[in-house]
Amino acid sequence: MRLAVSLLILLALLVAVVWWRAGARTRSVEAMYPPIGRILDVDGVPVHALVRGDGPDLVLIHGASGNLREFLPLIARLQDRYRVIAFDRPGLGYTGRTDPAYADPFTLAAESPAEQARLLAAAARALGAERPLVLGHSYGGAVALAWALDEEAAGLIDVSGVAMPWPGGLGTLYRATDSRLGGAVVPALVAAAATRGQVAAAIESVFAPQPEPEGYVDEAGAALILSPGRFRANARQVNALRPHVVEMEPRYPSLHLPVEIVHGDADTIVPIGIHSIPLSQAIQGADLTVLDGMGHMPHRAAMDAVAAAVDRAAARAGLR
Repeated sequence: MRLAVSLLILLALLVAVVWWRAGARTRSVEAMYPPIGRILDVDGVPVHALVRGDGPDLVLIHGASGNLREFLPLIARLQDRYRVIAFDRPGLGYTGRTDPAYADPFTLAAESPAEQARLLAAAARALGAERPLVLGHSYGGAVALAWALDEEAAGLIDVSGVAMPWPGGLGTLYRATDSRLGGAVVPALVAAAATRGQVAAAIESVFAPQPEPEGYVDEAGAALILSPGRFRANARQVNALRPHVVEMEPRYPSLHLPVEIVHGDADTIVPIGIHSIPLSQAIQGADLTVLDGMGHMPHRAAMDAVAAAVDRAAARAGLR
């Protein structure tokens, strides 16, 4: 009996330490990487938006585990000829959840690409962007596709985007969070215990075979994902993504707007053969640019190619 009580006390102390450490990590990373744009109120949901430049409106949507800081170099490249609007996706960075129920640590539900597109399109309209060009990277590609399907867009630029149902499962941490208990506990454990070295190693694998740019971790605010709420939101959204892509796929032939697709043929995170090649075949007039030897991050490692795709989409849409 005494042993059982002692073990329960030890477990309670361990849980308290983990939650304290996770909370301290959250406060620390938020102090290091505060919002750099404005916080919009969109039907009661805070949406973090960064607006730079003048010209035709261009919306940027980041991928999994990210935030709008990911696009800072691309924004600098394009703001001389576009009004660039970068958003944090729901639950990530400093944008709230589209439904408070999604913040429940024990829920398996998360925002669909369509829900995310709906919120971000409303935020864009609040900024006066009624029919922008929309660029999405990785997971953000699925959100950009949902935007093109259901909202107003002048053109679509898909960069290494998720577009098609994929075979097989997801990585270890995603599998670990794919249950009510795991989703409640694992994000706090990761936030409490993850080291800077582990974050750097994860980023290195995403950039491969290209090297991670010097200073990327700080510039992109990558450590923001090391808070339980953001980590959980990201994991839930990724775990729930495939069924939504299955529903979206049959609708792609209905898209009749300029579509530019940019993808590296060495991308092992979102393989081009599974996603962008069939997407380019499904959408009449879609233009696919294949980058030889490029991994998952062309918006950082091949910005000229991505900027050129934006310019082509703008020209095809009659905006340039």
